[in-house]
Amino acid sequence: MEYPEGLLYTKEHEWVSVDGEKGLVGITDYAQSQLGDIVFVEVPNVGSSLKSQESMGVVESVKTVSDIYSPLTGEVLAVNTELEANPDLANQYPYGDGWIVEIKIEDKGELEELLSADEYRHYVEEEAGE
Repeated sequence: MEYPEGLLYTKEHEWVSVDGEKGLVGITDYAQSQLGDIVFVEVPNVGSSLKSQESMGVVESVKTVSDIYSPLTGEVLAVNTELEANPDLANQYPYGDGWIVEIKIEDKGELEELLSADEYRHYVEEEAGE
C-alpha cells in the first residue's frame, strides 16, 4: 500500500495535492484496492462548487458503487476526462494519471483537518485491523 508523503488525506480515502490556491484530488491506493476493478468514474462539471466532506462524484467497480467526497470547499477548475475512457487509471495510477478533479481552494483552513501520510497510514491500519 502506498502513502505518498506531501499529500493530505481524508478518512473517506481521498487524497489532495496542494499547489498554492489549487488542490488536485483523487482516491487513495487503499480505496482503489478495496473497490477492485473500477469500471466507471462520475466526476463533477468544471465550474461546479464543492463543499468539504460532501459527495462530488461516484466510483463504480465490479464490486460496488462508492461516493467520492470532496476534501475541500472550492470550485472545480478541471476534471480528468481520461477517466471516462479509461476508468482503470484510478486503479493503476491512483496518485498520478488517475486523479479526479482540480479544485480552487476556497478555505485553506480546511487543510488543517486533513491527515498527513503517517496519520492516514495509521488510520488505514486501524480500520483494517492490522
